[in-house]
Amino acid sequence: MKKKVTIVDYGLGNILSAQQSFIKVANDNAIEANILISNKPDDIIDSTHIVLPGQGAFKTCMKNLMEIPGMVDQLSKTVTQNKIPFLGICVGMQLLANISYENGKHKGLGWIQGEIKKLPVGNLKSPHMGWNEVKVANKNTLIEQQNIDDYYFVHSYYFDCESQKNIGGTTNYGINFTSFVFKENIYGVQFHPEKSSKQGLRLIKNFLEL
Repeated sequence: MKKKVTIVDYGLGNILSAQQSFIKVANDNAIEANILISNKPDDIIDSTHIVLPGQGAFKTCMKNLMEIPGMVDQLSKTVTQNKIPFLGICVGMQLLANISYENGKHKGLGWIQGEIKKLPVGNLKSPHMGWNEVKVANKNTLIEQQNIDDYYFVHSYYFDCESQKNIGGTTNYGINFTSFVFKENIYGVQFHPEKSSKQGLRLIKNFLEL
């Protein structure tokens, strides 16, 4: 069956770069897929996979997503009720949390229990930008247990995950922070797989094969 992958366009995020990476992975691995960029809730209904990218501030991202009529309701139904595979990237991952403390206190989607907090970098540069290691914390289907690879990060806030069982991977920058979360069909990565060389493309492949 041909897959329908919808990358949610809510005015923020590296949409075209993400789309091109998904197209490349599908073509290279003979995966039949239509990779669609859309801001229409109706396109979510029959999607086999959903991707939520994100760049910038949590508050703006959440506001833009909420301002698309019916989008959050349809995402919630398709992802949390119908269990369609979902991948949040960067701020798209952070939106999965209950609350963010970036420039105030702001409510998230609450699909994975946790809070978004300022990364305490100490004498290190902020934002955390560049390549860094992700260590697998729990067995999952996106990053193999034995692989410890570098991925590309750009962020100043991190996901303080409430439950150990939802932590897919961790990274060290000032502190050990959660860089990969998962719960059933829902996945979120703080790094950018579309900018992370072969290991990033491998993660996308594993997601498309869910």
